[in-house]
Amino acid sequence: MQNLEFGGESAGTDTDEDVVITENQEEGGATSSQHTQNTVLARVNGQACKSPSSVGAADFSFSGLHIPGNTSNLNGSRVTPVSVAQLPGLNTLGISMVRIDYAPWGINPPHTHPRATEILTVIEGSLQVGFVTSNPENRLITKTLQKWDVFVFPIGLIHFQRNVGTTNAVAIAALSSQNPGVVTIANAVFGSKPDISSDILTKAFQIEPSLMHNLQAKF
Repeated sequence: MQNLEFGGESAGTDTDEDVVITENQEEGGATSSQHTQNTVLARVNGQACKSPSSVGAADFSFSGLHIPGNTSNLNGSRVTPVSVAQLPGLNTLGISMVRIDYAPWGINPPHTHPRATEILTVIEGSLQVGFVTSNPENRLITKTLQKWDVFVFPIGLIHFQRNVGTTNAVAIAALSSQNPGVVTIANAVFGSKPDISSDILTKAFQIEPSLMHNLQAKF
């Protein structure tokens, strides 16, 4: 018996199925007619579930982590996720993973996972990693990792990685939710839709209004 989960939290409802597989949708959000016939009237993690009779090996496999991510962006990094959206068989199992590629001196900027703890292993290169504890201490816990070193980022805490080498770096991370979520701090604070009032942010960050407007314009 497994608990149905929504957004990574137990919904407190038991199911007598061994697996609860989400139905991948076609472009535009509609399932094909063949898929529709195999879809039961239930949604878990916001996605329609397949009938157990239609579940196959393809629902439990993913290919693509061998492909380097394109790091040609401002942060110099790329995350390749393997969550319930890419691997339906993860649904309700409380686990997922990512590949992270870093250009030289590239960063995975400060962010949080609201529904998951993360454990990261360096596959290639050297990474400076760290997280910040909660108020009021706000203590920075940081370390430089070498190949095959492992580091844990506790659930909900702001954390980051930076490639401190002159060559590309790669990490693999596992997360304790099939749908961990991610909140990139700068994007959320300065790029919300609609904008957070600049008066609020100016007070919070104790900076001049003109600088705050410039920051918001970047996101």
